[in-house]
Amino acid sequence: MKEYQAVTIRLTRHVREDEETLTDLLNERSRSGWEPAMMTQDGERLTVVFQRPSEREP
Repeated sequence: MKEYQAVTIRLTRHVREDEETLTDLLNERSRSGWEPAMMTQDGERLTVVFQRPSEREP
């Protein structure tokens, strides 16, 4: 089984700030065992869905 986590980032229109925010998010989640599974973007937001194996087995 897997567990999922969705994170929404509000884009600032400042490319450097947005890059740093996304990099920090990816690094932070990676250290906790999460990996990106899907990403969607519209004009104002970026949503990243992370997944990792569930610690609880059925």
